Amino acid sequence: MFGFVIRRIGVAIPTILVIITVAFFMMRAAPGGPFDLERPMPEETRQTILANYGMDQPLWRQYVDYMGNLFQGDLGPSLKLRDKRVAEIIAEGFPVSATIGILSMALAIALGSLLGSIAALRQNTSGDFSIMTFAMVGISIPPFVMGPILALVFGLYLGWVPTGGLDPRFGMTPDRLILPIITLALPQIAIIARLMRASMIEVIRSNYIRTARAKGLSATAVIFKHALRSAILPLVSYLGPASAAVLSGSLVIERVFQLPGIGKHFVDAALQRDYTVVMGVVIIYASLIILLNLLADLLYGVLNPKVKYD
Repeated sequence: MFGFVIRRIGVAIPTILVIITVAFFMMRAAPGGPFDLERPMPEETRQTILANYGMDQPLWRQYVDYMGNLFQGDLGPSLKLRDKRVAEIIAEGFPVSATIGILSMALAIALGSLLGSIAALRQNTSGDFSIMTFAMVGISIPPFVMGPILALVFGLYLGWVPTGGLDPRFGMTPDRLILPIITLALPQIAIIARLMRASMIEVIRSNYIRTARAKGLSATAVIFKHALRSAILPLVSYLGPASAAVLSGSLVIERVFQLPGIGKHFVDAALQRDYTVVMGVVIIYASLIILLNLLADLLYGVLNPKVKYD
C-alpha cells in the first residue's frame, strides 16, 4: 500500500502543475483585467499599479515568478481586496466550505444508502418506484436550480429558515446551513440511491447470501452482516467523484445562499479578474479532489481484501 500511495503522489504532483499552468494562462487570456474600471484611470497610475504587482512583465516572466513564489508556499496578494493575502482569504472561507461539504456528503451517503437498500429489498413495488422517481428528479435538477427553488419555498413563502448568509452573532447556525446542505446533497442522494439499489440487488441474488439464508440466519443478520458490506463497495468507488461534484457544486451554492466560503470568493474573484485568488482556490480544490480520490481508493482496498495495489 505504501508503494501505491507514493506512486499516486508521484502522478498527482505533475497533474497539479498542469492544472496550475492551464488555469494561469486561461485567466490571462480572458478579456478584461483586475484594474479595468468603469471610469478610466490615468495611464501613469495604471502602470504604477501593474508594476507593483509584477504585471508589467512579459507573461512568461509572470508565470515563472508565480511558480517560484508558489514553491515557497506564497499564494500572493489579492489584486482586488486591499491588504489581503490569498492564504488569508482561503483560511477565512475554508471552515464554511468544509462544513457544508462534509455535512452534504454525510447526508448523501446515509440517506442515499438507506433509500437504495429499501428500494432493492422491495424491488418492483410502489416503494421502489417512488424512490427511483425521486432519484431521477434529484439527478435531473441541478443544484443552481434547486437552490433558488428551496430558498423561495422554505425561506420566502413558508418563512421556516433564512434564505442566505450567516447569523450575525453565531455564524454557522443550523437554520442558515440546512438549505445549502440539502441543495448540495440532493443530486448525490439520488445517484447513491441508484448505485446502492443496483449493487444490493446483485448481492442478495448471489450464492453466499442464499447459503446464509439456508443456514437459518435472520433477514436482518443476512442484510447487515453479509450483504451490506459487499453492496457498499461500488459506493466507496464513487466517493471520489462524489466529493469532486460536491466541491464544484459549492462554488455556485455558496454564491446563491451568500455564504462566505471559498466558492463565493472564487466566483467573485473570477468576475473581478482577481487572478491570484482564482489561482489559489484552483490549487486548493485540485489538491482536495486528488487527495479524496486517493482516500477513496485506499478505503476500497480496506473493505475489499481481493484488491491488490500493484
